[in-house]
Amino acid sequence: MKLIFKGPLKENIYNIMRRAGYAFQGKDEERGDLSFVRPPRDYPRFHIYLKIEDETLSLNLHLDQKRPIYKGTSAHSGEYENEMVEKEMERVKEILSSPPSMTEFREAG
Repeated sequence: MKLIFKGPLKENIYNIMRRAGYAFQGKDEERGDLSFVRPPRDYPRFHIYLKIEDETLSLNLHLDQKRPIYKGTSAHSGEYENEMVEKEMERVKEILSSPPSMTEFREAG
């Protein structure tokens, strides 16, 4: 599930995501995405890929149901559209929309 926020960010993105209960997992140097998970160690877990371009924040949220099965691959049982993902996106949207984070968002099309 995707969501786009119009900035500017009024707080460090790592602090915002920490406030939302997410732990930083790493950065994809090739794509420039930041990866955050909630909870940080167990499955199932929510996984957000986040990208900041200029003053726009793009989020891509899914639910990882279990660990990747094969070593060296990132293939997993991810769900991108279900009731749990929708509720989590609403929760994240509320946190990102509230001060001191950001002010405006729009749904990705």
